[in-house]
Amino acid sequence: MKKAKTILLVITMIFWAAKISFPQEKKTLTLEESISLALSQNPYHLAAEERLETARAQLREAAAGFFPSLNSEGLHTLAEKIFILEFPSFKPGEPPQRVSIDFTKDYQFSLNLSLPLFTSGRLTSGYKQAKYNLRSTEEAVRQSKHITVFNAKKAFYGYLLTKDFVKVAEEAVDVAEKHFKNVKSLYGVGVASKFDLLRSEVQVANLKPQLIRARNNLKIAELNLKTLLGLDLAQTIEIKGSLTFEPFEPDLEESVAEAMLKRPEISQLRYQKQMAGQGLKLARASNLPSIAVSATYNFWADQFNFKKDTWQSFYAVNLVFTIPLFNGFATSARVAQSKAMIKELDFTQKGLVDIIKFEVRQAILRLQEAKESLLSQEKNVEQAQESLRIAELNFSEGLATTLDISSAQAALSQAKTNYSQALYDYVISRAELDKAMGVGWDN
Repeated sequence: MKKAKTILLVITMIFWAAKISFPQEKKTLTLEESISLALSQNPYHLAAEERLETARAQLREAAAGFFPSLNSEGLHTLAEKIFILEFPSFKPGEPPQRVSIDFTKDYQFSLNLSLPLFTSGRLTSGYKQAKYNLRSTEEAVRQSKHITVFNAKKAFYGYLLTKDFVKVAEEAVDVAEKHFKNVKSLYGVGVASKFDLLRSEVQVANLKPQLIRARNNLKIAELNLKTLLGLDLAQTIEIKGSLTFEPFEPDLEESVAEAMLKRPEISQLRYQKQMAGQGLKLARASNLPSIAVSATYNFWADQFNFKKDTWQSFYAVNLVFTIPLFNGFATSARVAQSKAMIKELDFTQKGLVDIIKFEVRQAILRLQEAKESLLSQEKNVEQAQESLRIAELNFSEGLATTLDISSAQAALSQAKTNYSQALYDYVISRAELDKAMGVGWDN
C-alpha cells in the first residue's frame, strides 16, 4: 500500500512538471473571438454585471417589506431586585406588613409577529424605486458592454495597425539593404563613388532603430490586447485579421434618431428620473400615518426544565396606529432633496441629448475624413512605388544619386504608413459611430 502511494505521488509530480515545462498552446484570435473574450473575462465588465446582482437583491429586499416578520427572543435574568410592598394591618394598632413580591420570571421566551397593513404608500414607493434601480443598472451594464466592445475593437485594430507598421519598417530596411549591396557592387567596379557607398550604409543604419521601435510597439499592443481580454500575459496568441475598407454611407438624421432610441444612457437616465419621483413620494409619505398588526406570544418560568406545570404562557395581539407629529422638519428636507434631484436629472438629460448628437456628428465627420484620406493615400502608395522604381533605374544608369534613392524610399515608407493609418482611422471611426448610436455586438 505504501509503495502504491509513492508511485502515485511520483506520477503526479511528473504530470505537474510536464504541465509547467511545456508552453501554453497558441491561441488564435479573430475580432469576433476577441470581443467575446472581452465580454466574458474583462474584470471591469464583470464588475458591472455583479452590480446587476446587487440591484436584484435590493429589489427582493424591498419586496420583503410587504411580508410579515417573525422574531424569537430568549431572556435569562441574572440578577434582580424584588419589589417590597407594604399592606396596612387589619388589627388596630399593629404595624403594616411588608411583603416581597417577584413580578418577573428568570426565564422568558417570546415570539413576535409584525405585519404592515397601511403605510401611506411607503412600501409601494420603496419597491418601485428598487425596480427602477434594477432597470437603470441593466442599462448601465449594456453601456459597459458597448464600451467593452469598442475597447476590444480598438485594441484589436491597434494591434493590426502596429503590425502593418512593422511590415513597412521591414520593407524599408530590406529595400535599403538591397540598395546598399547594389552600391557596394558598383563601387567595387569603380562606377559608384565613396560618398554613395557611405550614404547608402548610413541609410540602412538609420532605418534599423525604426524597425526595432516598431517591433517593440507591436509587443506592447499585444500586451494591451491580452490585458483587455483578461488573458494571461504569458499566453501565446496569433491574431487573424486585417485592416480592410468596407464602404459605408451613414445618414446623419437617421443615425441621430437611432442613437436617441438605443443609447443606454438615455434609458438609464429615464429610470433614474422615475426613481427620483418615487423618492419624492417616499419622502412625503414619511409624514403620513401607518397601520400595522403586532402580536407576541410568551413563555416564562423561574426554573429551566421541561415539566409541564413549570411554564406559563400568555399572548397579546395589537392594532398599532402611528401618526407622525413632528420630526424636526426632516420630511420637508427630504422632499426638497428629491425635488432638487429631479431638476438635476432634467438638466442632465438635456446635456446628455446634446452630447449624443455631437458624438454622432463627430463620428460621421471622422468617418468621412478617414474615407477621403484613405482613397488619396491608396493612389499615393502606387505613385511612391513607381517613383522608387524609376529612381533605382536611373541610379543604375548613373542619372540619380543615392540621396534620390533615399528620398524615394522615405516617401514610399511614409505613403504606406499613411495608408495603414487611414485604414485604422476608418475602421475606428466606424466603431465610434456604432458606439455613439448605441448599436454593436448585441444588435
